[in-house]
Amino acid sequence: ASAKTMQNPVFGDQRATMFYCGDDSTAKAIVHRLADELDFDPVDAGPLEMARHLEPLAWLYIYLAVNQGMGANCAFKILQR
Repeated sequence: ASAKTMQNPVFGDQRATMFYCGDDSTAKAIVHRLADELDFDPVDAGPLEMARHLEPLAWLYIYLAVNQGMGANCAFKILQR
């Protein structure tokens, strides 16, 4: 997420998704609570080995923001039914 999104992760009535992963359930609970308190929609992406799948999302975000002209006011969002 960009610095702008980190300051305000709310887009209309939707909160930007903040993915996190790890092997320590206590640490993950703290991260979940912190992300929620910062108005993100926290999503547990699983064990630490999933971090390698989250890393490319940062590169996709940079590409969309810079090369597709979306700028710093875009974010990822997981939608569920």
